[in-house]
Amino acid sequence: MELIQQAYDVLMTAGVLILAAMIILSIIRSILGPGISDRIIAVNMIGTMIIMITAIFSVWLDENYLADVCLIYAMISFLGVVVLCKVYTGVYLQRKHMKADLGAIEDNLSKQGVEMTEEKEVQP
Repeated sequence: MELIQQAYDVLMTAGVLILAAMIILSIIRSILGPGISDRIIAVNMIGTMIIMITAIFSVWLDENYLADVCLIYAMISFLGVVVLCKVYTGVYLQRKHMKADLGAIEDNLSKQGVEMTEEKEVQP
């Protein structure tokens, strides 16, 4: 039984170290990323890997409350990425001088020089 416990300890330690190395690479990617979308994806990856590390610690330390922390952190991370994407979309549309409301599709296409054709309904 002691051998199995040592194998689990080695496996969990290796998993945490690999995830820590991947977090460092993602931090570098979020700083150097050529675009905003690359940075948003890197931040999302960092959040996901932190959730994975917390889940590993939950099993390793036999602390059940850490699983709840993982779920709460996942929800907060998801909402953060949604907000970042919404802000990025607004900035992108502002740079392109486009509107971002419900009736904006026709206006945006007209600014680009594309004509929308409306098909008339055929009545029997």
